[in-house]
Amino acid sequence: MESERIIDLFMFALPTLITGLIAYYFFKEHTKNEDGRRRFLLHKDMQVTAMPLRLQAYERMALFLERITPSKLLIRMSPTSSNKEDYENLLIAAIEQEFDHNLSQQIYISDDCWNIITAAKNATIQLIRKASLLEKTNTANKLREVILTEMMEKRAPSDAALSFIKQEVSDMW
Repeated sequence: MESERIIDLFMFALPTLITGLIAYYFFKEHTKNEDGRRRFLLHKDMQVTAMPLRLQAYERMALFLERITPSKLLIRMSPTSSNKEDYENLLIAAIEQEFDHNLSQQIYISDDCWNIITAAKNATIQLIRKASLLEKTNTANKLREVILTEMMEKRAPSDAALSFIKQEVSDMW
């Protein structure tokens, strides 16, 4: 009689356990799906607010690269004296000031893009310094002439960085 009662008890408990396990599984999956949905919606909302900021950062960095292009920089920045060292320092200070003004934009752009922009800035400064070290460069106007001549022979360092920015922005769509 006792074993029959245990078997009856087991027969009543088994469907309850099976129902409980199935309910637990479905609630677990439902919670997991809801969590995924919430994350997706949050990510989507973040994209809507972050996209304009990212595009603005790319725009500002493109403007920076355009402003430090040697030919445009030389047109914008006239020498104050005939001293080539003063003019060299003026040009480099203008580039550094532009760069410092846009430092916060690195938050919104990729590390690769930021590194390329920094390399373009450094290459432009290096180009100015090398032109200043040449023996034929003895005045500020001669420095301008040497830099402009060099830009006719090869691309500006900022051109490659600008191309990278354009590619990265086109990949965002």
